[in-house]
Parts: sequence; structure tokens; C-alpha cells
Amino acid sequence: MRTLPVVARTQPDPLAALVHGLADDARLVDDVVAAARAQSPEAARLPGTESRRYVAALIRAGCATFLRPGEPAGEDFAEAARFGAEGAALGVPMAALLSGVHAGRSRILEIAIARGRATGLPDDVLLQGLLRLDRYGGALERHVLDGYRTAERQLDSDRRAARVRLLRHLLLGEESDGVDPARFGLTPGGLYHCAVSDVADPGRVRELEQAFARCGGILGPVRGRLCGLTPRLPELTTMAPAVVVTTPPVPLERATEAHRLARLALHAARARGVTGPCEVTELAGETALAAQPMLAGFLRHGLLAALDPADDFHRELAGTALAYLDHGQRLDLTASALHLHPNTVRYRLRRLRELTGFGERLTVLETVRWWWALHTWRGPV
Repeated sequence: MRTLPVVARTQPDPLAALVHGLADDARLVDDVVAAARAQSPEAARLPGTESRRYVAALIRAGCATFLRPGEPAGEDFAEAARFGAEGAALGVPMAALLSGVHAGRSRILEIAIARGRATGLPDDVLLQGLLRLDRYGGALERHVLDGYRTAERQLDSDRRAARVRLLRHLLLGEESDGVDPARFGLTPGGLYHCAVSDVADPGRVRELEQAFARCGGILGPVRGRLCGLTPRLPELTTMAPAVVVTTPPVPLERATEAHRLARLALHAARARGVTGPCEVTELAGETALAAQPMLAGFLRHGLLAALDPADDFHRELAGTALAYLDHGQRLDLTASALHLHPNTVRYRLRRLRELTGFGERLTVLETVRWWWALHTWRGPV
């Protein structure tokens, strides 16, 4: 009788399992982003969604590098270089950006130590893994710095710094450091469009800044957003997926108000999924409503308390009602937009009416109340 060879079972690598867990943990990303933003208020000016995307990409790249034999290659740090470049494009000081990176790096190591000990990893194995992660973290910081410096050179940092100081004076009301607006073509009697954008890519930032300069305006990073003033608007047709919100022209003494309004409108545009160029007047309703979150909450609870956000049917009812209001309370247009039979729309509206008292023919002000309540209840789609 022939004896079959014994095949040894490969034991799972507990260190690799720990790293896989780090790479796939969405809560870890939130924890690291929070630590970095808390440590560096200046770095917190970077848009939160972009910061989260970068942190997630860097953690995935670092874990993939850890699990691969050999030292990390340059392509492993492409996101780190882009992160540094966007920090420079948005005017975040280098020291502040690196402070945020340090905080995030330290938080990852703290979490890795706690999880490794919780799974019973021997101290020597855990130490070996942490040293490799720390080497990757050091290389990552160097690439963030390289990306920052490269973008800073491309953006002509000295003249740009003067533009930013002037913009902070005009748009935020900060004390002037003596930069003359006339140096950048702005005059006390002129009228200027205020612009706010969530563009962050350094190449596109540079293109926009040059486009504003050709129109006699100035553009630069102010509190994590690209902001500017210009007597006439450049061509802005190719901005998607970013948003550029602009106001009608105002005198310089009203630039602070216009800037505040444009930032609110930008927030409303992102919540609505709008991309490209957009005038604040096109977002008047959403902008006004977004400025009153407490009232929105009162309406939601007062009109829609019977609906459960976790109930898929209730979400269908709310979505149908919003479409009905958006289409002038026309059953035929609502059914066409939702690809439903008109009787299905009619049934859903009747069920919503039974649950909440949603009216059949609403006045303009009633429509505003219900649309606002439904939109708030439904949340971002």
C-alpha cells in the first residue's frame, strides 16, 4: 500500500492579517483624519472629503507595500506627492501640512500596536512590523514635502502670497498688511464678481489663477477654498467635477458679504451634486435653506415624524414626493422622470398623505415647507 505524502498546512501570518485589517478599515481612516485635523487647524482647511480620500489611498498603498517583498517604489507614493501639491495649491503652510501628517502617522502606529497586542502578536514580531510601517511613513513624508515644493515653485509662491494676504483682507476682513489692491488691478470704485471653488488639483488651480489674472482679477486659497475677485468672469465651461460659484459684481466694500454668500452656495451646490460654473442666484433657495439647519430639523420632525429613514418603502415615498414637487406637482411629469406608471406615483403620494398629511395641491409656501422637510429627512443621496 502506497503512503500518500503529507502536505503541511500553511499557517496564516498574523502580522499580514493585522495589516490587511488596517487596509480595509473605514473607521481607521476617519480616526486618522480626525487626529491629523485636530493636530493641525491649518491642514484642516483642506476639504474633508479630499483629506479622507487621500488618507484612505495612503493607508491602502502603505499596507500593500508592507505585504509585498522589497522596498517601496516611487509609484507607491504618487498619492502622497499629490496630497502635498494640493496642500500648496490651497495655501496650507508646509509646517502645518507636515504636522497633520505626523499626527496621522502616530495615530496609525498607536492603533496598530493596540490591535497587535489584542491579537496576541509576540512583541518581537510586532516591533518588526512597526519598524517597517515607520520606514514607509518616513518615506511618505518626504514625498509629501517634494510634492509641496514642486507645486510651490510652479505657483510662483512669493507673488501668490501677496495675493492671498490681500484676498484675506478683502474677503475675511483681516487687518491689511499694506498690500495695495491697485498692485493687482483692483480699484475702490470698481465692481467685482466674487468666486469660490473647490478646485484643488495644482494644475487646474494654476490655470484658474492665470485665467482670472487675464481678466483683471485675482484668485488664491482662502480658508481651504480657491477664492477670488474679478471685474469679468473667464470662461469656466470645463470645470466639472469641481464647482465654481460666482456672485454678481459688487463693490470692494461688500466683498466680505459676497464671499460669505458664495461659500454657502458652494456648500449647497455640493450637497445637490452640481458641478461646473454656477451663479449664486441659481442656488438661491438651497443656499437660503442651508443657512437654517435648526429650522430644517424642526420641519423634519414636525412633518415627517411618522417616517423611518431605515424603511426602504418610506424612502421611496419621500423620493417620489420630492420628484412630484420638483415637477410642479404634475403626476405625468413625475411618473416620466421616475420611469413609473402614473398610478404608482398616485399610490405612493396617497400613502404618504395617510402617514404624514402631505397635501394634494400645495401653495408655494406649503411647497417650500414640504420640500425642505423631505430634503432634510432624506439627507445626501
